[in-house]
Amino acid sequence: GGARPEIELISTRSRLLNKMLYKIAVCALIAATHGAPTLDAAATVSDGHWGSDELLEAVEHDAPHGRELFPMLIRAHKVRASRDRARSASHTADVARAGEPMMSIGDKNPAKTLEMLQLNDELNTVVKSDSMCSRRHAMARAAGLAAGLAMAQVNKPGFAAATKMVKLGADNGQLVFVPDEIEICKGDSVTWTNNKAGPHNVVFDEEAIPEGVTQESISMDGLLNDEGATFTKKFDVAGSYAYYCEPHRGAGMNGALTVA
Repeated sequence: GGARPEIELISTRSRLLNKMLYKIAVCALIAATHGAPTLDAAATVSDGHWGSDELLEAVEHDAPHGRELFPMLIRAHKVRASRDRARSASHTADVARAGEPMMSIGDKNPAKTLEMLQLNDELNTVVKSDSMCSRRHAMARAAGLAAGLAMAQVNKPGFAAATKMVKLGADNGQLVFVPDEIEICKGDSVTWTNNKAGPHNVVFDEEAIPEGVTQESISMDGLLNDEGATFTKKFDVAGSYAYYCEPHRGAGMNGALTVA
C-alpha cells in the first residue's frame, strides 16, 4: 500500500549509512598518511548519505570536542538534507490527499548516531594523536564500527590488542632473538617461537623490568625443545623490559621489549 515507498526509503538509507562508514574509514587512512583529508577525499565521502538530520546537527554542534575531521562533508550534506526533506514533505502531502495510511520516515536511531560520533572521534585520533598506540587503537575501533560492530564490542579493553612474533634462533642458526628489539602497547602479547639451534627459553632480567612486575610472573619455567613450540605472554605494565635465553646468554642471546 502507501507505506511501501516509506519502508523502502528507510531501508535504502540504512544501506547507504553502512557504505558511508566504510568510506569514512578509507578517508581516515588517507588522512593518517598525508596529514589531513584532501578535498577529493572529502568529496568522495560526501557522495554517501547520513542516516538522519539529527546526526548531522549533532556532529556539527559538537565540533569543539574535536569532531571536525570532515567539515566539508557536513556542508555538502546540508543541501542534500534540505532536498530530501522537501521531497519527503511532497510525498507525505500526496499520500494524505489520497487518503492512504502513512508511516513516519524518520530514521531516528540513537545508537547509530552515537556510533557515528564515536567513529568521527576515532578518526580524529588517528590523524592527530602523537601516540602510536592511541592511533592504532583508534583505527581498530573505527574499523570495527565501520564493519557494523556495536560500540560495546569495540570498546572492550582487549578489542584492539595485538600479538608480536619473535623467533628464538635465526633461520641460519645464529643464536639471536629475531627481532631482538620490539615495541608493543599495553594489553598486547608477545609470542616467542622456537626456531633454530634450540633448546631456548625466555627469562626476564629482574633488574631490568618495571617496578611492580616480578620476574617469575613473565618468564618461562622450562625450555622449548621442539621447533615450532611457543611461549606467549601478555604485558599490561608500561616500561622497558630486558630478557635473555638462559642456555645461550653467554653467546649474547639477549632481547629488549618496550611496552608503551
